[in-house]
Amino acid sequence: MDLSGANGAEPVETVTGFRTFEHANAFARRYVRDSVERCRAPGLKSDEVMSTWFAFGEDATVEGAGEHAWTSAAELADFAAQPVRDAEDRNWRALDPRRDEDDLPAEEPSGEEEP
Repeated sequence: MDLSGANGAEPVETVTGFRTFEHANAFARRYVRDSVERCRAPGLKSDEVMSTWFAFGEDATVEGAGEHAWTSAAELADFAAQPVRDAEDRNWRALDPRRDEDDLPAEEPSGEEEP
């Protein structure tokens, strides 16, 4: 779930269709990592990056995985302290299950008109 901005505990968006909890965890981790990097400005210290992220960033949670769910709290300080080195670490789009929906063949029109 995307818990962006001042929306509180209400998700802005819920993404479904993950094959496994590991897939969902990897997506959430990259999503948050990308958000932290978008909040990073030249010269900001790690605490300033975190403050900016808390004000404007996007958090994500994995529902239903219990103790196996990735949480931003586990890595947020590290993300803020170290800029990403590998762009793949923030490429959540590659893991987005909605991408798979775009790959499905479009339904062919039957040629019949609906009443």
